[in-house]
Amino acid sequence: MKADVIKLDGGKAGTVDLDEALFGLEPRADILHRVVRWQRNNAQAGTHKVKTRSETSYSTKKIYRQKGTGGARHGDRNAPIFRKGGVYKGPTPRSHGHELTKKFRKLGLRHALSAKATAGELVVLDTTDVKDAKTSVLAKAVKELGWKRTLVIDGADVNEGFARAARNIEGLDILPTMGANVYDILKRDTLVITKAGVEALEARLK
Repeated sequence: MKADVIKLDGGKAGTVDLDEALFGLEPRADILHRVVRWQRNNAQAGTHKVKTRSETSYSTKKIYRQKGTGGARHGDRNAPIFRKGGVYKGPTPRSHGHELTKKFRKLGLRHALSAKATAGELVVLDTTDVKDAKTSVLAKAVKELGWKRTLVIDGADVNEGFARAARNIEGLDILPTMGANVYDILKRDTLVITKAGVEALEARLK
């Protein structure tokens, strides 16, 4: 499939052939959901922790005698039934991650790219080389292009000047090709891929 290539100033820079296997699929929500869920679960810290009965700081002495008080039978104040006692079966540190095959992760990335292309939210950029690598200059260009919540995917290496200029622009993020992932692609309104990025993605997802 053909796609127009633009420059940062909005001018045209020809066209590029996009691989149908990457950008021409019918997006499937179930595949995208599974990959996003895998990403978010792996990112979860899993450091939640509560104190159990053995870790609270009360005495272990029996609070009153077993019989004759008219009250219920109790041991020490660490019991979960008491205020500030140990928590019964509370959360403990653990990994929330689960496995997902590399083949399925690649498939998810293909569907994410296709989803952006189908929605008309894919822009192919000639290059991220900028003569004047200043935040103000780049911010003006981004505003004129109408990019708001935008992810830019560059080639194997991100252009240093562009990355530095984009650092303080709200809503503009840049990643190298190896950093491209389903979650970051889907949560942005516009996906911008450089010509070098297109070539690198096609090589990565063969």
